[in-house]
Amino acid sequence: MDYILKNGMILRDSRFVPADIAVRSGHIVSIAQGLENLTGCTVIDLHNAAVFPGFVDVHVHLREPGFSYKETVRTGTLAAARGGYAHVCPMPNLDPVPDTPEHLQAQLDAIDRDAVVHVHPYGAITRSQQGGTLADMAGMAPHTAGFSDDGRGVQDREMMRQAMTEAKRLGKIIAAHCEDNALLHGGYIHDGQYAREHGHRGICSESEWGQIARDLELAGEIGCKYHVCHISTKESVELIRQAKARGVDVTCETGPHYLVFSDMDLQEDGRFKMNPPIRSAEDREALRRGLLDGTIDMIATDHAPHSREEKSRGLEKSAMGVVGLETAFSALYTHLVRPGRLPLERLLDLMHSNPARRFGFGTPLEAGQPADLTAFDLDASYTVDPEQFATMGRATPFAGMKLWGVCRLTMNGGKIVWEG
Repeated sequence: MDYILKNGMILRDSRFVPADIAVRSGHIVSIAQGLENLTGCTVIDLHNAAVFPGFVDVHVHLREPGFSYKETVRTGTLAAARGGYAHVCPMPNLDPVPDTPEHLQAQLDAIDRDAVVHVHPYGAITRSQQGGTLADMAGMAPHTAGFSDDGRGVQDREMMRQAMTEAKRLGKIIAAHCEDNALLHGGYIHDGQYAREHGHRGICSESEWGQIARDLELAGEIGCKYHVCHISTKESVELIRQAKARGVDVTCETGPHYLVFSDMDLQEDGRFKMNPPIRSAEDREALRRGLLDGTIDMIATDHAPHSREEKSRGLEKSAMGVVGLETAFSALYTHLVRPGRLPLERLLDLMHSNPARRFGFGTPLEAGQPADLTAFDLDASYTVDPEQFATMGRATPFAGMKLWGVCRLTMNGGKIVWEG
């Protein structure tokens, strides 16, 4: 179906200007004010909603195959569409783990059958994500966004060296979950004030930044494309800032929850438990500064759905992970853009342009490009109700919070995949 999207607002030179958008055969054919209705086009009035290029999330968990009681490709990509995303990259902690082309194919089949947005899976770095033997990276490379053992840090330095060497040969990205198991000591929230006051075991910051320091040294030596997943500490920000200054080919991401909350916002509820944990206010401020100075390249949700039962056991015993695709833009718009902490243009770089440039997918909002776009009413607010989510997951620290920015439309390849 072809469309005329009437009465949209697009950003040009840091200000919104009115525009209509014509979509034919899945592509944007014109962006201009006062477009005439074209023959055969369905007209949709956007009522002055802001139109953005479809967002890119390079770190999600779709859980299929193997854990479809938590999420499926269908429900996860519907959640992505509802949050304004056109491209997502699911992590490989699945069953079977995509560590060979044959194991990857089970995931690709589910994507081909059920995805409503573009999906670019990661292959595993090591067999079964166990850290002992390299996965068949060469065999999977044509079908993957990169390689990750997300959920587990690669503990052995020599194994990471081998992985980076092979990734460089293949021209692919290593996307590292950095976590030193020897420093965890059974912790499950940040080793900070809240943990001390409430008798919880903490996860120290060095468990993250220590392994980042190791990997940055290796990446500088080998020259591979290296991406750091979900950074949460001030030390991580500074290490990456210094590595960029000396020419290491490194990018990184952080998540909305690390930018909005600190450990003193925690509640005795599994919806505040994720890995890495929400850290101190000082860490949060360092992350926000990293957004502004370009140290942090992109925002990814680490959307990680679990069943109700798995998230109902409190901070200590609940599974690690929260959902985030449906609230990411509105949470960041509400807490960073509206208060003047972050320009809207920078948020769009973090959610679209930078991940698109680094990973090679995602399209600008321009004539001739695929119609992968989203429209948000920035003057509308809503209260986060997880029972209304498209995802099967319900655990979010944003539950009950009033957020600004309501997704009215998401289009993927010229097809409407969300309209609300």
